[in-house]
Amino acid sequence: MQCGFAFLEAERFGLLYWRHYLLGGRLRLRVRRHFSSFRREQFFFSASSTDYDSFHANWFFQFVFAATASTIVSGAVAERTQFGSYLIYSTIITGFVYPVVSHWCWSGTGWLTTRTMEYGDQIGFKDFAGSAIVHCTGGIAALMGAIFIGPRIGKFSEEGNRRVSNDIPGHSVPIASLGAFILFLGFLAFNGGSVLQIVNDDGSSLDAHGEALAVSVVNTIIGGAAGSIFALGLNILVALIKGERYYWSLLVCINGGLAGMVSMCAACNELNTGAAFGIGATAGMTMYWVSDVLLQFGIDDPLDAFAVHYGGGVCGILLSPIFANYGIAAAANCAQQNAFVCDYSAYKQFTWNLVGLIAITLWSGIFTGVTFAILYFMDVLRVDKNIEIRGLDIKKHGEPGYPTAAYGHGWDDEGEDRARNAGDHGRRGVKSLAGVGFDENVAPDGLIALAIGHRRQNYKNPSFITEETHTSSGQAETK
Repeated sequence: MQCGFAFLEAERFGLLYWRHYLLGGRLRLRVRRHFSSFRREQFFFSASSTDYDSFHANWFFQFVFAATASTIVSGAVAERTQFGSYLIYSTIITGFVYPVVSHWCWSGTGWLTTRTMEYGDQIGFKDFAGSAIVHCTGGIAALMGAIFIGPRIGKFSEEGNRRVSNDIPGHSVPIASLGAFILFLGFLAFNGGSVLQIVNDDGSSLDAHGEALAVSVVNTIIGGAAGSIFALGLNILVALIKGERYYWSLLVCINGGLAGMVSMCAACNELNTGAAFGIGATAGMTMYWVSDVLLQFGIDDPLDAFAVHYGGGVCGILLSPIFANYGIAAAANCAQQNAFVCDYSAYKQFTWNLVGLIAITLWSGIFTGVTFAILYFMDVLRVDKNIEIRGLDIKKHGEPGYPTAAYGHGWDDEGEDRARNAGDHGRRGVKSLAGVGFDENVAPDGLIALAIGHRRQNYKNPSFITEETHTSSGQAETK
């Protein structure tokens, strides 16, 4: 799934931010690995666990889950975050926030899972593959990051008394599509693998577990498909209601599908296909609505990380106790059911899931909110405005994602010539590319110039952008 996140998120960034994100992702994985080794299972799960036969398998599984929780945040703070801040919040989430939530819910000794009913049955917070434990934890952390770091330069502008959201496109939609397909495959392992075991220690098969794995995979696919369809449909419906031209948006389709798959994490092993379709569809529409609400509040989340993961996670964790095989919708009158149902267990299951969701939201929100607040007040959270507008790849890493030299002789001159003759003080807005013929190439240097020019022209010409020129003596001057 990390590969899928890398392609999906890196595409949605500008041309000048590729390497910054990919390097951050690489180092975040190393941070998670070392913290997973440090924590061992004594903190992730039970302090008295002595089952070392499955230690390495569980270590890897929880490492991947922790990695997902912290990776979610990077999409919400993209294009403007100090590199050191990436490492700090990743350490906090993987080292402190996620392990506590995991212990509460999956250890067997956590307070959210150790409740015994009058009839001897246990009931408590139920989250099969992490709709709340993983995705809501990461989603609320992403929201805290987006709030404290503030919107990207030029994302919002004022027209009278109205706030207007400006579109800042990524640089390669096909790469986003590739990342989405990789993530979709990753979710099949993410959810199906949560069955944990399909054979006994002696090698004999566990038929019930094998069936649960198959059901989990099928429901994950159905939920993701429903999320894509209904998010895309809602996008078109809203445009028609507003009297605007509608578009078949690939990016909305991708985010809707991801939200649907996130919602399936809660109980994909205990849903029929109709319930999976309904929950996935609800998650896709919720994602679209939450994304719009954030824009109305002036919160810039470039990848809709909060809308996808928290919105989808909430739908899964709250709707599963209603529509799952054990849920409220399946309960009949007391005379026809066993004591477990007569004890209103389905309603208590919903209540415990609601309590768990609130606890996870508060824990992750407060802990990560304090972390981002400290980084903000120490002035180490966000990069300098001039660096942000010109891109972090070159200014911070000295390694452009698309180096001009790799294109061979002549590309430098061609790119400089385009920029020099394009107007706008030697720059050309990206929108003017609409008239470029298909047989006409655009060099990387030209693209960089165009990206900077586009932000200058269309995002109110920020006065803080500086340029360096060199005098005859070789001294650099800033103008």
